[in-house]
Order: sequence, then C-alpha cells, then structure tokens
Amino acid sequence: MPEPGRRIVEEELRGDGRALPWVDLAAFARRAIELAHSDRIPLSDASDWVFFDRGLVDAAAALQHATGDPASAILEQSERYHRHVFMAPPWPEIYAMDSARRHGLADAVAEYRRLLATYGEFGYEPIILPKVGVEARAEFVLRHIR
Repeated sequence: MPEPGRRIVEEELRGDGRALPWVDLAAFARRAIELAHSDRIPLSDASDWVFFDRGLVDAAAALQHATGDPASAILEQSERYHRHVFMAPPWPEIYAMDSARRHGLADAVAEYRRLLATYGEFGYEPIILPKVGVEARAEFVLRHIR
C-alpha cells in the first residue's frame, strides 16, 4: 500500500496546501491517520501478505510529535498490523529530498528514532532492513516472511 504521506502531499500540492507537513504537521498527521484507516478497509479479507509503506503508527507518532496528543489515543483503539514491522533506517548515501520530502537527513533520523520508540511502545517488533541493494533487501524481507 503506498505511503499515505506522499499521497497527501501530492494532493495538497494540487490544492490549497493547508495540510502539507511543512505548513501544518498536525493537519497532515490527522489526514494521514484517516487515510491509513481507510487503506485497511478493502484489505481486511486479504489472504496474502500486504505491505504498508508507513501507516497508522507513523501517522499517530507524527500527531503526537506535532501536538503532544498521545499516540495511545489512536493506536489502542485501532486494528493492529502484524507484530513484526520492517523499518528502513536513514541511509545518508541514498537519502534524497524532493518536492514531497523536504526535510533533511537530521529530521529523518529524529523521526526514525521516534518511530522505533513508538512501535516498541505498542508491542511491535521492528526488523531493521540492512543497508544493501534493493534485491538484497527484498530477499531479506522474503526470508523473514517465509
């Protein structure tokens, strides 16, 4: 499932831009929470693996960071993902900013640390992807899900 944040940024750049993360992080996070919830609905009966590029935990952590509202208010009442969560650490050699990702590497590192803490706090077990090529990372994931 594509990342909610990128979809929101693309939509906001075509519109008034009020919910862009660099304009109003709380509004952005609230939209990401709504989108992450709705992304799960058509997949509730899926019999195969479904991978979410970010999702509800990430959005709740962003809202907590932006407002101080506890992520628990959202996450304790939501359907859980699989307990193992694949996470890609910030990787300076391939990190790139673009029109949808305007925060720098230092911000990405800080966000990564917040996410590790939030996932752990809610009983998820992060599996850190190795800093290797795409094929090797895909094989790493496949080995873990077999």
